Amino acid sequence: MAPLVRIGTRRSKLALTQSGMMQRAIGRALGVAEADIPEAVPLVEIVTTGDRVQDRRLMEIGGKALFTKEIEEALLEGRVDVAVHSMKDVPAEQPHGLCIAAVPPREDARDAFVSEAFANFADLPAGARLGTASLRRQAQALALRPDLQIEMLRGNVDTRLRKLADGEFDAILLAVSGLNRLGFDGVIRERLSLNDFLPAPGQGALALQTRADDRFAAWVGALNDPDTALCVEAERGAMTALEGSCRTAIGAHALIAEGRLRLTAEQLDPNGSVRWRRSGEIDVGAGADEARALGLRIGAEVHAEVGQTETVA
Repeated sequence: MAPLVRIGTRRSKLALTQSGMMQRAIGRALGVAEADIPEAVPLVEIVTTGDRVQDRRLMEIGGKALFTKEIEEALLEGRVDVAVHSMKDVPAEQPHGLCIAAVPPREDARDAFVSEAFANFADLPAGARLGTASLRRQAQALALRPDLQIEMLRGNVDTRLRKLADGEFDAILLAVSGLNRLGFDGVIRERLSLNDFLPAPGQGALALQTRADDRFAAWVGALNDPDTALCVEAERGAMTALEGSCRTAIGAHALIAEGRLRLTAEQLDPNGSVRWRRSGEIDVGAGADEARALGLRIGAEVHAEVGQTETVA
């Protein structure tokens, strides 16, 4: 059987798990028999620069685009037909000729506190070693607990959990969504509140990226979740306004309730000493353009407040 849709994916266990979920969903949307899905919708593994360099923070080597660049090149060159990304890894601007065609239903967007010895974040003793490579998580943790010692932690989920088990850290912070998808939810000691640890824009969501000409393929529409897509549009609008990258500590999260979409966005000083936050909402029926406009507006308000504070300082 000739491939119908080729999926480009990173080689990490989480990436392959997420791509495998989408592989089955795409196959079913195309009406392919379960046994034939691996052949009809093959996974094409691609090693990215972000995977190769594990000893430095992303902001030191080029930012989150290093997890998507090689896969995007494969899309543009026609070697794959769709890429499955963690939405939080997708840069604000899409390369010419590519688009985010579908956003499947979102997993839990919260951060997870994982520790061998401590039941929750508040139980950490003064000076405890907290592992994370995220500037956002670092800033949010220090905003609550300036006494903690933040240490750099990169690598795939297995590697991070092994380093914790080996005693290199007293606790680590990971995404609940990744642990759930991998079946590792049992290691979670605490699901951190959305208020204290406002997630990264798009956290918990997946992005199905295609060539622009393929965005209206029938299977694309079958995998898109309108509510998740709308929330992500607002969050990514805020990210754009805040110049969100691995160099800035920002969070943005949108929720839909009672027919309204409410977005909260924030930026923090990396040492957690100051956090600037704004919220706003729109009617759910407003549409994607209005959701993005809300994100741009809320992000701009935060950005302006940051600038005023820095000017005064």
